[in-house]
Amino acid sequence: MKIRMYLIAVLWCCGLSLVFTAPARGQSQGIARARGQVIAGKVYSFEKIADGVYYTASDGPFNVGGNHAIIVGDSDVLLVDAGTTTYAARALLEDMKLITDKPVRWVVNTHFHYDHTDGNSVFGPDVKIIAQDYVRQAMTELDVTHREPMKLAFTNMPAQVESLKNQIAAEKDTGAREALQKKLAAAESDLEDIRTLKITPPNVTYSSRMTLYQGPREIQLLFLGRGHTQGDTVVYLPHERIVCTGDLMESRIAYMGDGQFDEWITTLDALKELNFDTVLPGHGVPFHEKSLITAFQSYLKDFMVKVAELRKQGLTPEETAKKIDMTSHQADFPAIQGPGAEVRSVRRMYQYLDERAKP
Repeated sequence: MKIRMYLIAVLWCCGLSLVFTAPARGQSQGIARARGQVIAGKVYSFEKIADGVYYTASDGPFNVGGNHAIIVGDSDVLLVDAGTTTYAARALLEDMKLITDKPVRWVVNTHFHYDHTDGNSVFGPDVKIIAQDYVRQAMTELDVTHREPMKLAFTNMPAQVESLKNQIAAEKDTGAREALQKKLAAAESDLEDIRTLKITPPNVTYSSRMTLYQGPREIQLLFLGRGHTQGDTVVYLPHERIVCTGDLMESRIAYMGDGQFDEWITTLDALKELNFDTVLPGHGVPFHEKSLITAFQSYLKDFMVKVAELRKQGLTPEETAKKIDMTSHQADFPAIQGPGAEVRSVRRMYQYLDERAKP
């Protein structure tokens, strides 16, 4: 998220560079790939995936929200997701000048969560911001600034600012103190940016499918069914055999606070039917193996069963979140280090069980 933007400012303060990366292993076991050319900007780094297709991953120490695919055509650019804040979106556009001087014509919001949509307001009226119908509905009707996942992220920001102030007061080393001061300045800027945020819904929507043409390139926007949210878009490049999945399918365990669990599993079956070689997820790292999608489906099924069992024992969502044991899935998702799950996902599972029980 942009709230960690100050880390990037420190690490990339020396300016722009052209680098090459060695083969890397992703978060999931078996995800090993030789990475392509990477062009590093002040905030974002762009990996060339195919001719005219770039990917910027912002997780880890360079976490400024969701990842982006950048699809460059003969005369314009399609950007997948808009960034966590206006600052993040502007930084992305500035760094994109390293890979293209063409204007962004289309922005696709893969779903309504803030880390994929809050940069929308940066783009002018000539830019088409496209999403599935539900995304516009959610952003106009759900008061997204005061609900999860946005609520927790923004609630934590003042505490982070105060923590940095305390660290600066205690730090004796001049260099370390200057670095902390840069972090503080960025964090305070982030907080002000959030307070003045203008929610900007998509200005073009579709129901189940939309096809765009960028010169000869075909770009399919697909709603395969409900899953991570009620309106997830998959961006599919059939010729390049690349699919951009947003948070419908990550290389790690996704946030589930708006999950449609049974349908999510079915929607992932539809995803696997597409003819692709490379997945560019909304978080995590690119991967190639459809087996990882199957592994996440297995996780979802197990999660549903175990939450339901603990709920029958009378446990609260908070108690279940501490007790649930998903370590059998650690081989596929190494971030699982022991019992426990994200509490907001468990709360959503309780809510979902109630919804499913209604006649």
